[in-house]
Amino acid sequence: MGLLCTPTSSSSSSSNAVPTLFLICCAFFVSQAFGARTPHPETFLPFIWPLPEKFSYGNETLSVDPALSLSGNGAASNIVREAFERYKGILFKHGDRFGFLRTLRSAYDVSKLSIIVHSNSEELQLGVDESYNLFVSGAQPLSGAGGVTIEANTVFGALRGLETFSQLCSFDYTTKKLQISKVPWSIRDKPRFQYRGLLLDTSRHYLPVNVIKQTIEAMSYAKLNVLHWHIIDEQSFPLEVPSYPNLWKGSYSEWERYTIEDAHDIVNFSKMRGINVMAEVDVPGHAASWGVGYPDLWPSPFCKQPLDVSKKFTFDVLSGILTDMRKIFPFELFHLGGDEVNTDCWTNTSAVNKWLKNKNMTAEDAYEYFVLKAQNIALTKKWSPVNWEETFNTFPSKLHPRTVVHNWLGPGVCPKAVAKGFRCIFSNQGVWYLDHLNVPWEVVYDADPLEGIQKASEKKLVIGGEVCMWGETADTSDVQQTIWPRAAAAAERLWSPRDFTSGKHAKGTALKRLQYFRCLLNRRGVAAAPVTNYYARTPPDGPGSCLVQ
Repeated sequence: MGLLCTPTSSSSSSSNAVPTLFLICCAFFVSQAFGARTPHPETFLPFIWPLPEKFSYGNETLSVDPALSLSGNGAASNIVREAFERYKGILFKHGDRFGFLRTLRSAYDVSKLSIIVHSNSEELQLGVDESYNLFVSGAQPLSGAGGVTIEANTVFGALRGLETFSQLCSFDYTTKKLQISKVPWSIRDKPRFQYRGLLLDTSRHYLPVNVIKQTIEAMSYAKLNVLHWHIIDEQSFPLEVPSYPNLWKGSYSEWERYTIEDAHDIVNFSKMRGINVMAEVDVPGHAASWGVGYPDLWPSPFCKQPLDVSKKFTFDVLSGILTDMRKIFPFELFHLGGDEVNTDCWTNTSAVNKWLKNKNMTAEDAYEYFVLKAQNIALTKKWSPVNWEETFNTFPSKLHPRTVVHNWLGPGVCPKAVAKGFRCIFSNQGVWYLDHLNVPWEVVYDADPLEGIQKASEKKLVIGGEVCMWGETADTSDVQQTIWPRAAAAAERLWSPRDFTSGKHAKGTALKRLQYFRCLLNRRGVAAAPVTNYYARTPPDGPGSCLVQ
């Protein structure tokens, strides 16, 4: 018997009730789930990742019919139906393919999953209700059948409930049945933060569309809900822009590109999993690739970035890009970058320097001018601009009030930003940059977006956080094992109540659950690396179960 040590809460159903936490160890049926050779039972823990807000359980075990059917009004939603079929494919992959050889059909306790959704709206935006209730009832005295019900206010809450349901299930290799242990289950859950993101960089290395989709699929398993797509940077411009068709001449090759159809496909694929896509066009720096197709965007052929601030053409191109992208990306946030801008090209290029003098501007003034002009373009297209923290650090009083400040340089920025009334995204590079391979899972897990913020009104302005997969040393060959499982550590911090994921025993409990979740990712085809290796994404250092690596 495996052992699960998790916090539980009072049985109060009030959403405002304060949970009473204590550590409880409970038995959970998994001894057959990993084949003949398994570690000692007490070395691994079944779990739900990320931990739900409130849950209780019993001591029964139910079997689930491979012909499990969907009922309830949620079945009318294409988003819910497709998700139900996806999860059936995951759960019943061992399937009873040779059942026809048996003379008697097996009996099952659970043959139907009911999903009830209280809203017809399927608009996916920041702050959409992702809460859900999940109930698994025990076998009834007369029928002997159990029941599973997911209740949610939106289809996206139903998706989160389906993921949790999938993690309650395990395949028994002796009976060859899918089982739910510790029934009855009662789970009431909602996320701690509305923005739970992962940045994916496709400029430093091109990632094929199917690899991006693999990442999105894995994000849904960890209940992350924003893909920050860093599409373009100084090294390459892989995206098709119909208004300025020469821009993607800045791609590495004609095969390492994304058509507008590809971008639409990625956005739609993400929505079906309850994930928003926030695109980024980083300006005015990190933009040398733009000039491959339009050299006039460079200050000079010998000094290629930042973009030429002195030309109307620069802002015409930027506006054209955003106009085309607005047709693809419906999410209300759009990232305009603004980081690491070295203005030497402006002062060292005679034409730009002359323009600066005519405008009575310093290079620093021109940086502000460019950022604010880019913000205005985004605002006219009904986007709220997101900018890296340098813009806030340099001219906070000039930023538009709808600006979301994106922290990355270190701690202490979100407290300053929210104190001035700005919203903030936490991505402190010391803890949540996944390309920093020497940052262990527990450092990722310990980080908290609300650190240093005391006022409740200011805490609300921290919309969440994001782990960043910068691509200088990651491509198709290693990107998944660089992201996972450390991104999952941040995912639980962003979803689960703080009291559940901090304190004296939290990391000890979390390690075993994270190792189990890494095994789950591996079983689902995600190349998640061992949890405890000193350097992330390195292979195992010897034979052994994924449950202890």
